[in-house]
Amino acid sequence: MNTDERGGWASAGGFAGVPRGLWVEEPAVRYRMPDPVRKVAVRAVIIMSVTLVQAMVAFLSTLAGSWLAFPMVISSVVSTVLATWSVLDVWVTRQVWNQRHGVVSVPSSTARQLRKERRRARRAVRRAQRDELRGGARVRTGGTRGVRGRARRRGTTANRLSGV
Repeated sequence: MNTDERGGWASAGGFAGVPRGLWVEEPAVRYRMPDPVRKVAVRAVIIMSVTLVQAMVAFLSTLAGSWLAFPMVISSVVSTVLATWSVLDVWVTRQVWNQRHGVVSVPSSTARQLRKERRRARRAVRRAQRDELRGGARVRTGGTRGVRGRARRRGTTANRLSGV
């Protein structure tokens, strides 16, 4: 084995000049959290860790009989309430993000309506651009209508009664 092969370079007969990377990037099994949810989750973890440290200091100062025990117990109780609130904040933020960005696919989802509105707006812009290119006149071509459209047109009761 020559020096190039040991250094990660291919031999002269192989992939010449192609360095081997330090790692191979693989697709993530789980997608990363959305930014607002991640921000709230990090804040919740920091608050919970501070709460645990306060509780530990309160416990140890109580065992030692220190004057710091009472203030630390009070601050631990307040911190516990704050930590509970922050965990609920993570849950609510996640639910709101899912509802707004279409992750939850249920009929009551507002994301479905927002997507529909965005789609309509994009179509209107494209239609306006097309009409502008054509000189304002919209030309309808015969096009190929689906079989269902033709069958529906022929098979209506009014058409059958009028003899069309």
